[in-house]
Amino acid sequence: MDMIIFGDGNLGRAIAAGFAAELGADREPDNLFPRVVGRPTSGRHDPRDLGSPDLVIEASRGDAVVGNVAAALAAGCRRFVVATTGWDDDRAAVDTALRDHRATAVVGANLSLGVALFGRLVDRAVELLGPLEAFDPYLVEWHRRTKADRPSGTARELSRRILAAHPRKRRLHDPAADGPPAPDELDVAVIRAGASPGMHLVGFDAPGETIELRLTARDRSAYVAGALAAATWLATAPRPVGIVEFGAIVDDLINACPARPLAQVG
Repeated sequence: MDMIIFGDGNLGRAIAAGFAAELGADREPDNLFPRVVGRPTSGRHDPRDLGSPDLVIEASRGDAVVGNVAAALAAGCRRFVVATTGWDDDRAAVDTALRDHRATAVVGANLSLGVALFGRLVDRAVELLGPLEAFDPYLVEWHRRTKADRPSGTARELSRRILAAHPRKRRLHDPAADGPPAPDELDVAVIRAGASPGMHLVGFDAPGETIELRLTARDRSAYVAGALAAATWLATAPRPVGIVEFGAIVDDLINACPARPLAQVG
């Protein structure tokens, strides 16, 4: 399979290494490593330089997504995994281009099974605690000092889920504003320090107790595993055209694991 990874940063290289390990050392050298393609000096990829990729993984930067997808579509690619954040304004254009070419892209604010399930836990927590006025929700995220976007794409998605389901929170608090958040505002704290690959914490604080849900990434292996799962999902059956959320892959993975009777648990 001819595979291209757009983006030669930490994430792109980690995904390339993960795919190489999955393919195995006994494969021919030309098939062993995905092609990792950095940003061209012109700013846009020439489709003639891409060959005929079977799969493209987008792991570059938000402002490059729409152009990279367009170039890969012109080169004949019809399967994509988008692991980049910060391209929300171009989402409609990307979806239209995919549909026009009968192509499919798996996208997610974070291609981690743990993050996908964490979001569902947060949904349930808001459902349980939202009606109780004493429990005030908040969100904290911490990433490496050099991470550019703040808050992270995952934090934005978690914020969206909280605001969509909470009976009293309607908007995000402006971190530049003076004074405390208004009662209908959700406060999001962003930390950029050190080398942390990612920590997200959703809490609910009441006068006498605090409930917290925390997800900590130790390295990028969870993101690599998610990209592998998405690529496998695309390759194993015909899929709907356009943008498909990573949650669909998570649902398939869960449904593929039959529930064990309680007597067998433990």
